Amino acid sequence: MNLATDLNDILNDDNITVHMAMRYQEPSMDHVMEEMRRKNYDRIIILPLYPHYASSSTGSSIQKAFEIMAQWWVIPEVVVVNQFYQEDFYLDALVEQAEQFDLSSYDHIIMSYHGLPERHVDKVYADADDLCGDHQCETVLDETNKYCYKATSFETSRLLAQKLGIKEDQYTVSFQSRLDKKWITPFSDEVIEEFAKGGKKRLLVFSPAFVADCLETIIEIGSEYQEIFEEHGGEKVELVPSCNTLPVWVNGLADFIRAKAN
Repeated sequence: MNLATDLNDILNDDNITVHMAMRYQEPSMDHVMEEMRRKNYDRIIILPLYPHYASSSTGSSIQKAFEIMAQWWVIPEVVVVNQFYQEDFYLDALVEQAEQFDLSSYDHIIMSYHGLPERHVDKVYADADDLCGDHQCETVLDETNKYCYKATSFETSRLLAQKLGIKEDQYTVSFQSRLDKKWITPFSDEVIEEFAKGGKKRLLVFSPAFVADCLETIIEIGSEYQEIFEEHGGEKVELVPSCNTLPVWVNGLADFIRAKAN
């Protein structure tokens, strides 16, 4: 809730009110959007805090918001933001968080994104016969795959690497939290194990899919991956914090919202 408080402090003079709602936790979208309905706003901006579009996260949140508004007698103007993976305010926050680490002291950098089933990324293509595997999503982002989670994750990694001043062979993109082998690859836990077996001793891990630290960053990367790395000969896995409430992130997000409101 600190993010919403900070944003409201910044946007108060712009007559913009920020409401924080959760898809599956509290405060629920049903409760918060009922409060918004009673405010009788002229415009609502739906901004899921997922940098990269995925139907199971961003899409689900947007769908839920429209299902709620479908019950209203008065539906205001609606602006939808479905991804912001390439925005400087988001990337610059990750870069600033990385400044507390000496990048040259690590053997390799991993950019670990939350995983998705392969079928989820396949379904974002306009042609039903088109699949993620038919595209060079690891190296190319274009009109056909601009909503492919895998493609935009790799694009974020390229943009972040440019801002960090690191070369292509200094980092690896991977995907965590898989439930089975039919999720997008490479898998973060397997990548970390292979680096340990290959003699790497120190890894630095970014988790750009999350704008706030959570179980998937603090526990999965910071604790579980550390154990995997040590078990196979590595020494240290360090996690770069998420954007959280870093001023460059909060101020940039406020500017982003302000632009969408005007």
